[in-house]
Amino acid sequence: MKLLVLSPPLAKAGGIQRYTACLVRALQEVLGDQNVRCVAIPESTDVSAPGRFSAALKLRFGWYALWESARWKPELIICTHLALGPMGWLLAKLGRRPYWVFVYGIEAWGELPGWKGGALRRADRVIVISAFSREQIVHRHQIDEERILSLPCTLDETLLRVVPAEPGACARIPQGQRMVLTVARMAAAERYKGHDEVLRALPLVVAKIPNLTYAIVGGGDDRPRLEGLTQELGLTRNVVFTGEVSDSELAALYHRSEVFLMPARTVIDKHNPKGEGFGIVYLEAMAFGKPVIGPNYGAPVEIIRDGQHGLLVDPEDYVAIAEALLDLLNNPAKAREMGQAGSEWVRKNYCYTSFRGQLLEILAACTAKGH
Repeated sequence: MKLLVLSPPLAKAGGIQRYTACLVRALQEVLGDQNVRCVAIPESTDVSAPGRFSAALKLRFGWYALWESARWKPELIICTHLALGPMGWLLAKLGRRPYWVFVYGIEAWGELPGWKGGALRRADRVIVISAFSREQIVHRHQIDEERILSLPCTLDETLLRVVPAEPGACARIPQGQRMVLTVARMAAAERYKGHDEVLRALPLVVAKIPNLTYAIVGGGDDRPRLEGLTQELGLTRNVVFTGEVSDSELAALYHRSEVFLMPARTVIDKHNPKGEGFGIVYLEAMAFGKPVIGPNYGAPVEIIRDGQHGLLVDPEDYVAIAEALLDLLNNPAKAREMGQAGSEWVRKNYCYTSFRGQLLEILAACTAKGH
């Protein structure tokens, strides 16, 4: 089988990019490098508008995808993002071949423009990364469940193999300080991730555990506001904004931390949905053996077993977040047991080998049915 994969830019290390990279790698291993070709949107050089692509870049991508499809004649078109669905539909229509669309989360939880919605509904297969997203697109877009298949995210095992580097971010956390960690972009459009509520919970925790540092890894345009909130709450000695870090520094921070928390809210709104479509950082933290505090509603519930791998809380209740954090910090043996259970769970169920096996089953089943 010859596959043409349409992809967003792959240079950055976002969740969708990492998922796409693992998908292409697995496809090449299963089908052979010669049978899988990837056409990605060119990287934007406009640093003032990250994530946005000019008409020229889109046109360049479109022409190259058309040319590659006409010249190579793939048997299946795979769109690794809903935004690429219309192009996949066009190539499939011109070449009389099937196409699939991958769905991650909020991009498909609300109403869609006609061209995106049409491409999603016409796809021969829709691949989702969580049962929560499956429920949303069935309810919102009336897609037959038999056309929806699941392929959850996989753990990026390369992060587990890097040598932790103490200099840099870790050096800013004094020895003897206990540490909890969040790894999440701080974007004004993504305040659902829960930084605010963790900061509001922290005074209640620091009052009982004063030698605590809350490390926040990531960048984004909302960082100045969160730094201001940190000052208002009198937490400047207890919060460290590390910014973007290398994989070796990130590994060191995971090792150093006692608890990982990201109480991300999920809001289902047809005009402006919010939430994590999966939450790869939970997999990372659990793989490093850390107990996690996550939300009690949304896709992360599928990953985190409450009371076994960590604690699930109301993400809008900062008191509940504080109580969960104190529970884990004051009971280190319990926290270690949860961390170990989570590590075993993730390494067994979300490893790359499992991901590739599930993908092979999907391809075999769809090939047998002619889709």
